[in-house]
Amino acid sequence: MRPVLLVIAHGSRDPRHAATVQALVRRAGALRPGLRVETAFLDFNLPSVPGVLDRLAADGVREVVALPLLLTRAFHAKADIPAVLRQAPPSLSIRQAEALGPSPLLIAAVERRLYEAGLTPADKPTTGVVLASAGSTDPEAIAVIAETARELRRTGWCSVRPAFASASLPRTEDAVRALRTDPDVRRVAVSPYVIAPGRLPDRIAAGAAGADVLADVLGPSPELARLLLERYDGAHAGRRPVARTA
Repeated sequence: MRPVLLVIAHGSRDPRHAATVQALVRRAGALRPGLRVETAFLDFNLPSVPGVLDRLAADGVREVVALPLLLTRAFHAKADIPAVLRQAPPSLSIRQAEALGPSPLLIAAVERRLYEAGLTPADKPTTGVVLASAGSTDPEAIAVIAETARELRRTGWCSVRPAFASASLPRTEDAVRALRTDPDVRRVAVSPYVIAPGRLPDRIAAGAAGADVLADVLGPSPELARLLLERYDGAHAGRRPVARTA
């Protein structure tokens, strides 16, 4: 039997968050018929991670790939998720997959959302993009966002600036104003580099008031669904099981 794919999201009080996560997970499951895919949340929403792990053990499942639904390897991927996985029933062998970013599939998903918002490939040379993420205090996560902005710029956009809704600077509105000063930029687009709606994405949208285009969150995009399975395959092939507490 193939390991179960357990997608672990952070959770939110905003009901749009869980609905978007579930839609993404369903799309990933549809791409891999026969693969059992489950969803769990660290906080705010049900089912909880311990609850799903207990249910899987009761069902006789033996192997699980736990996939953090995170765009960077920040605190949740490094600490929170490993901690809860270490408390899983001893009958389960669990491998933790890598965080989703960085990946060319995420760049493709960002561009999909920009095109859906009304831009075209012909607009790239004159459009500046604000890549607006939730934010983090983790230097590794900030570096990944900066590199993702550079990779997006290499696809042909006039300029790409990272921005953050919390914890880090600049804010979305600051990046929008900075792009307005670039003589080569004729229009400014804000692309939320977040998976699902919620408080921080709403803050990004508010900061995009001075932009010409606001794209949607990444959501259940085809590229993101494929990336979930790519991370699952990588963990299944090579990562060691999560170490248990004594």
